[in-house]
Amino acid sequence: MERAPTLETERLILRAYVREDFPAFAAMWSDAGVNRFIGGVPLSEEEAWKKFLRTFGQWPLIGYGYWSVHDKRSGLFVGETGFFEAMRDIAPPLKGIPEAGWSFAPAAQGKGYASEAVKATHEWGDAHFGKARTVCIIAPENTPSLKVAAKMGYREAARTVYHSDPIAVLYRDP
Repeated sequence: MERAPTLETERLILRAYVREDFPAFAAMWSDAGVNRFIGGVPLSEEEAWKKFLRTFGQWPLIGYGYWSVHDKRSGLFVGETGFFEAMRDIAPPLKGIPEAGWSFAPAAQGKGYASEAVKATHEWGDAHFGKARTVCIIAPENTPSLKVAAKMGYREAARTVYHSDPIAVLYRDP
């Protein structure tokens, strides 16, 4: 699959990233609150650009990746979600298991967008991956993301450390 298919929910459009998404993407990743549980350090424009470029490589290489999430009414970028292969050096190993992730801009948080978008991508994933396990890693104190994960059926399987940070490893079996 070369690009992310377009998905729609009641309030959101999930589509392939385009270059024009970069300013909003960079703004989201430069926010300290967005990064609070993901490394803890806001990204510079250069670092955001490197992260942005990765969104394009996953789809043609492995057949899945991230979607750019937009509010249907305004068209504004509100966040991202999807699946990826991070090749993480972590125990338990996650290689070969689609890893789910999501991040939303501060103005979009607390509105249910994450649950709505993640549900849509998991419906796509269930159809695309079949009866395959998926995984996500979340900082144990990231209560909002843990709630989204629980709604999708993820259950904690292990606690570990990744890049010096405590992490919960959660699995979802179809």
